[in-house]
Amino acid sequence: MQATATPSSRAIEVDAGRINAKHNEVTSGEIAIGVVIGRTSEFFDFFVYAIASVLVFPTLIFPFVDRLTGTLYSFGLFALAFVARPLGSVLFLAIDRAYGRGTKLTIALFLLGGATVSIGFLPGYATVGVWAAILLGLFRVAQGVALGGAWDGLSSLLALNVPEHRRGWYAMIPQLGAPLGLMVAAGLFAYFTATLSAVDFLDWGWRYPFFVAFAINVVALFARLRIVSTKAYQDLFESKALQPALVLQIVRGQGRTIVIGAFAPLASFALFHMVTVFPLSWVFLYTKASPERFLIIELLGAAIGVAAIVVSGYLADRIGRRYLLGVSAAAIAVFSGFAPQLLAAGEAGEIAFMVLGFALLGLSFGQSSGAVASNFSGEARYTGAALTSDLAWLVGAGFAPLVALFLSSQFGLIASGAYLLSGALATLVALGLNRELASKA
Repeated sequence: MQATATPSSRAIEVDAGRINAKHNEVTSGEIAIGVVIGRTSEFFDFFVYAIASVLVFPTLIFPFVDRLTGTLYSFGLFALAFVARPLGSVLFLAIDRAYGRGTKLTIALFLLGGATVSIGFLPGYATVGVWAAILLGLFRVAQGVALGGAWDGLSSLLALNVPEHRRGWYAMIPQLGAPLGLMVAAGLFAYFTATLSAVDFLDWGWRYPFFVAFAINVVALFARLRIVSTKAYQDLFESKALQPALVLQIVRGQGRTIVIGAFAPLASFALFHMVTVFPLSWVFLYTKASPERFLIIELLGAAIGVAAIVVSGYLADRIGRRYLLGVSAAAIAVFSGFAPQLLAAGEAGEIAFMVLGFALLGLSFGQSSGAVASNFSGEARYTGAALTSDLAWLVGAGFAPLVALFLSSQFGLIASGAYLLSGALATLVALGLNRELASKA
């Protein structure tokens, strides 16, 4: 039965490969385009949910508690996707081995899009009671499982398919998806909050970005399938040993590398939420500023982040990836000492906080995926990079908004700086221990 099931399950991929096989040469530019499309769609989904966690869900899902408590509950559900993401990787790596990468991506991205659009139709507590929170939690878990399955290996392929002296430049390309996704999500929410009344926004306006996310996922799916289904790409994946391996085998053989690799980008992953989700929640809860004003500031900050990510690629090829990550982690540690004061200093302080924060984020985050991928070689790279990325997001970002907001609400904004400092110190320690990264920098 197995001998016949597996070949037949790959028929769609084979047909897609025949349709899309216009040439046999695979260029780094084509891989880069596929990576940016995929990562932008994933991060757009991510930020749509994150912004709604601040502006919508505390009122819609948790109206029976005060706004701070509702936001903390909302951030608790937000973290579920990061908990579920490693489980999704394990599940979909098995699907990848059995049915192929195209089948895995199709299922994962339709699950991601389906869960996202379902949130857009979510009824509130006033309609279904506590089931609103239960449904939101289930959809969030589904998003996390799907994100684990959306790993296509293109970023690892890109890193292996470029000259060694250009690896820093190409390592930053996948990271562009984060600020680009934020810019689109923040722009959409800024538009709806500025043009709709509060009642209309909470009733139906907030739902449109989730519908847009589904449409973007469909476009991204076909764009990525067009790449991974061609014979030229399949041959290149095989030649670079980018094939799914047994998870337990990789964990047993590369467990130390996975853990250290997850902590290496911790400073940038912690800062990631400290300049995106957390400040939006703080401004919305503790100031009288309109949400669209700060969303526009975030949009401008994300544009600076794009430029800083590009600069990180230039610097990494000249001074070394490990050195750049270490210097940026030290800079983030310094930033943590005065960032809270900036955020509490009114509009000018908020702008300075976002400009400096996104500049540092771009320099550090721009090379974080390269740090993860470079820890593995041979048959361990595809699966090891996926598991390390999942663990890094879980440890460094999943609970960051919840912890930062809780600590700040109890001890003041200075506590958020201490939290960010802990991430920077963890990165410096991990870089010191990581011999594999040091040898490849």
